[in-house]
Amino acid sequence: MKIILKIIDTISEYSGRIFCWLAVVLMLVFVFETTARYVFDSPTMWGYETSYMVGATMAVMGWSYTHKHHGHIRVDVIYTHLSLRTKAIIDVVCSFLFLFPLLALLIHAGNASMLFALKLNERLMESAWRPPAAPIKMVVLTGFCLFALQCLAQFARDVYTLIRSKPYDTH
Repeated sequence: MKIILKIIDTISEYSGRIFCWLAVVLMLVFVFETTARYVFDSPTMWGYETSYMVGATMAVMGWSYTHKHHGHIRVDVIYTHLSLRTKAIIDVVCSFLFLFPLLALLIHAGNASMLFALKLNERLMESAWRPPAAPIKMVVLTGFCLFALQCLAQFARDVYTLIRSKPYDTH
């Protein structure tokens, strides 16, 4: 079990470290588009949709990294004062009630949307460029799946903490 959790953590860690560099790409696209539009009065056809796709990729591919490092929002005013076991109970119950159903819905909808885009050769319609929609939908589905894996890894650690009343040792 430790090996599987370590593999999931490694995937999340590296995906976060790699895809954070898309912030630089996103900035360069914005600078290029803004310069082309306001300095040369010649906006690009691809600037908006490229920034949309790069930003979406950066976000969804960073969810698993953020979850691994406990960076998502929670009510820390209350949560930090709870015992380790109580935190584990809350995390396990909330995962069953909210997180796992949401993940199942996201993966199902993402898969259906990607298959639809592939089948009909769907195009993004925000600009005259009209790039194919399937690649970004594949990236989004991949991000959902990586996030689900990291959530399952954290769930296993929470169950361990609940049963053993001590934190999961990652070493």
